[in-house]
Amino acid sequence: MALSELSAFLVLQFPNFDDVAFSIWIFDIRWYALAYIAGLLLAWLYCRWMTKLPPQRLKPVDFDDFLLWATLGVVLGGRLGYVLFYKPGYYLQNPLEILVIWQGGMSFHGGMLGVLAAILLFTRSRGVSYFTLSDIVGAATPIGLFLGRIANFINGELFGRPADASSVPWAMVFPHPEAGPIPRHPSQIYEALLEGLLLFLVLYIMVRRGALQRTGLISGVFMMGYAVTRSTAELFREPDSYLGFIIQGLTMGQLLSLPMFLVGLWVTIWALRRRA
Repeated sequence: MALSELSAFLVLQFPNFDDVAFSIWIFDIRWYALAYIAGLLLAWLYCRWMTKLPPQRLKPVDFDDFLLWATLGVVLGGRLGYVLFYKPGYYLQNPLEILVIWQGGMSFHGGMLGVLAAILLFTRSRGVSYFTLSDIVGAATPIGLFLGRIANFINGELFGRPADASSVPWAMVFPHPEAGPIPRHPSQIYEALLEGLLLFLVLYIMVRRGALQRTGLISGVFMMGYAVTRSTAELFREPDSYLGFIIQGLTMGQLLSLPMFLVGLWVTIWALRRRA
């Protein structure tokens, strides 16, 4: 066997996952849907736990009520963000397909805007500070990010850029038609570890050290942290075929993360300068 053939033989092949986790009667329950459900439920439990830490401005029951608001913000904002940021022309010609969310197509930046709107409406109805709620929600958000990226991997979507298997032994061949028979970075795993696990641990350490008592700090660090980790992971992720690189080699994900970083920086400076 030639060396080139042996090298190709040793390249990791994408596991043969079924994107349907299980079926109930005629309904298929997909991993992506389970990731959203599990992410929301685990984040809800984590938020309830954080309400018991100082300064205790919110009660666990507040998050029982906010769960529905957050769910609507994530789903509606995520879908509309994808439509407007990624495929506005397509959905302008096919408006009814905006409703076909079970076929995929969600944007984190859109989902974040939806949740921010939900936080604004909820805090106004309860008469509490905006950042009192957004700090706790921000600390819990990486849970959903981690599970969502794992679901992306199971689906074989959002795969990475081509990689040299000799220097990246974990590179793998994805079955997606656009991926081609070449080894690529498993960028979904990179994103799960950076946006999900790493960011969660950083924010968890801050929470344990009392950062919730300095209003706005967690919110600002979350926004900056997500922008940095997402932009870093985008260096290994294949740009969307229908968009490619937008400007100066930057992807849509990186461009959308830039204003998020700047807002997060401003919020962090504001939180550190004000009295706790």
